[in-house]
Amino acid sequence: MRVAFRAACFALAVDLLATAFGAAQACDTGTITASAALVHLYFTAYDQVFSMDVLPEPDGTTYISTGDIKAEWLRDSSAVARAYLGRTKTDDAVRKTLRGVITRQARYILLDPYANAFSVDYQVLERKFELDSLMYPIWLAYAYWHETGDGSIFDGQESLAFDRILSVLRDEQRHSERSHYRRSDLPNAGRGSAVAFTGMVWDGFRPSDDPTHYGYNIPANALAVVVMRYLNEIEQKVYRNSRQAANAWGLATQIKRGIEQYGLVDRSGIGKLYAYEVDGLGGADLMDDANVPSLLSLPYFGYIPVNDATYQTTRRFILSNDNRYFFTGSYAQGIGSAHTPHGYIWPMALIMQAFTSREDTETARVLEYIAASVVGDGRLHESFDANDPNEFTRGNFAWPNALYTELITALQPKVDVASTATTDLECFNGIANPNQVP
Repeated sequence: MRVAFRAACFALAVDLLATAFGAAQACDTGTITASAALVHLYFTAYDQVFSMDVLPEPDGTTYISTGDIKAEWLRDSSAVARAYLGRTKTDDAVRKTLRGVITRQARYILLDPYANAFSVDYQVLERKFELDSLMYPIWLAYAYWHETGDGSIFDGQESLAFDRILSVLRDEQRHSERSHYRRSDLPNAGRGSAVAFTGMVWDGFRPSDDPTHYGYNIPANALAVVVMRYLNEIEQKVYRNSRQAANAWGLATQIKRGIEQYGLVDRSGIGKLYAYEVDGLGGADLMDDANVPSLLSLPYFGYIPVNDATYQTTRRFILSNDNRYFFTGSYAQGIGSAHTPHGYIWPMALIMQAFTSREDTETARVLEYIAASVVGDGRLHESFDANDPNEFTRGNFAWPNALYTELITALQPKVDVASTATTDLECFNGIANPNQVP
């Protein structure tokens, strides 16, 4: 079976690259040149993620390891699986693999909806409550359904998992009064710092797995708005459950109202922008973290258009020295994280910067940074030293490699079909389309 997976993924990589990187002698106006190193990275990333980190299990499910940490994160596994959605229409093995991912995730959620990481034998490995961890599996299931038309994934177990998620979200909207969740590395005897009711969902830990400073993480709540609308559609069209459909839509409405009322900050000399975290009591953290969901990724998930004025103000802020996790070095500049050493940039954040760029020159520059981060092993890592890419964290981290393949496809490359010459420079249209996935 593993050989079949490798063959299927390699075949898709060949198909995409044959289209994307045709024998063009020169790039037309409005396109971007990318080195052969980026093409090679595409081949390596697309093949190795499936061959190294995706494991079919005897129970018919699919386990996706995060990489060199032998555990499955709900968030990471969903993001990795999404990169292969395009193959589901033509390859039964890939389709079966993604169905297995969705089934296993539902079992994890029913095991413990407050956990973020699990073992291959269905044990909870880490119980950090992260709102985005519950949103990603719905996001994946919805995308799979729309890509394939296969509604059979929405069985009784999936429905129960969705019900558990909705119940947890309602409890964590009123965390102080209703939640029984406690974690020793959170303040206030494990309850987390004080928050007021805002309509948003309380979050114990960021997408980076680090504790929140203020209870409401804006990127995770923004993702929840989008995903709850998806769930509303699933409940209406598949399960015919009007009560849960209304529940999901109501959550989306309340969370969005909370974001727009409490998550926006006016900063002198800059204007109105989104905070990274707030508490509903006046506390706000103006920053961004490399992990997705992030403020940078808001248009990628469809929460807000990329040309929205508030988003553009936020984007300028977080891609500047005003963001304490924006780093500049001799090889690259971009967003890092408290989760990794100071001065280390995350390729994931660079990829998201390219996804949300409106300028070809910026996209080309970011692609150069990505290429600079690839050292001898030919893979993207968790983070790298902006002054020395040979210094990096996580030798095997599946998520950024899968996300990179999604980016390259979304860049909508142009091909000079009339040319028969070959070159090591390839042409890209510089504006990414996050709705187009492999």
